[in-house]
Amino acid sequence: MSTVESMQADAEEFRNRYTAVREMIGRVIVGHTEIVDGVLTAMLCRGHCLLEGVPGLGKTMLVRTLAEVLELQFSRIQFTPDLMPADILGTNMIVEDENGRRKFEFQRGPVFTQILLADEINRATPKTQSAMLETMQEGTVTAAGTRFELSQPFFVLATQNPIEQEGTYPLPEAQMDRFLFKLVVGYSSREELGTIVDRTTRGEHPNIEKVMNGDEIIRWQKLVREVILAPHVQDYLVRLTMATHPRGAHSVPITNEYVRWGSSPRGAQTLALTAKVRALLDGRFNVSFEDIRRVFLPAMRHRVLLNFEAQAEGIETDQVLLDILEKVPEKAE
Repeated sequence: MSTVESMQADAEEFRNRYTAVREMIGRVIVGHTEIVDGVLTAMLCRGHCLLEGVPGLGKTMLVRTLAEVLELQFSRIQFTPDLMPADILGTNMIVEDENGRRKFEFQRGPVFTQILLADEINRATPKTQSAMLETMQEGTVTAAGTRFELSQPFFVLATQNPIEQEGTYPLPEAQMDRFLFKLVVGYSSREELGTIVDRTTRGEHPNIEKVMNGDEIIRWQKLVREVILAPHVQDYLVRLTMATHPRGAHSVPITNEYVRWGSSPRGAQTLALTAKVRALLDGRFNVSFEDIRRVFLPAMRHRVLLNFEAQAEGIETDQVLLDILEKVPEKAE
């Protein structure tokens, strides 16, 4: 088999396995196709995901189902204002052995898992939120001078309620930037809501089967990084990222008017990686311009900060990003 045929076969197998996972999740989660795709894409890029939506839309159920379908360890942390870093990372405790000798032993916290649901993360204090930074970026926990490696794959999915502001602590920009995607969970349609009521009020229990395991996920994560990103497509995503920088070399009028801070280089890295997943799902081993556009909003909406003028006029981040997509040409001038 030639190299081209081998790549095509890998792309086809990736698409089939991805579809099998998505269909199994669909036995429990009604609708929210874009959210499921976004979560799976982030995981296959070794990234983390931030879900924003009002309570009761199925965010927690999605993560539980995902862990079950992927045969991964699952932990849930309900963030509250009195939660301390040791509550999530773990702490040293005095234990007694069979000879009556006492010693310090590290008791691992709930962060030692593979899929971690950080529920209502904006309810915890900044001190506790920052305790998540090392685990998200490095996949490790350092306690009392000892470094512990987390099991791979490791995926954090955090949720936050955009409406309630009382008793909450907005995530700092440094931590927001560590999430690969920010996905906005909306309300279900009429048909979807009817299906939800049918499934949840009749005592039905969908049969969930394990479709994929951690070793296979790691294999696909490696394949994603092998997808070809041509120089002219890479230049397009670089210019899109730079278009979010106010008064920059590639900024557009709406950026200069409404944006306070633009995307970091992590934004460009996110566009490249997640677009490679979209290419594989279309059976291709090379990234297209359209792949970049399809992942632009979830990759950038939490990395672009609007100024006071935008807030006063009711301008949303997605409006600014869509205008940037429209103004930035595919080919450099």
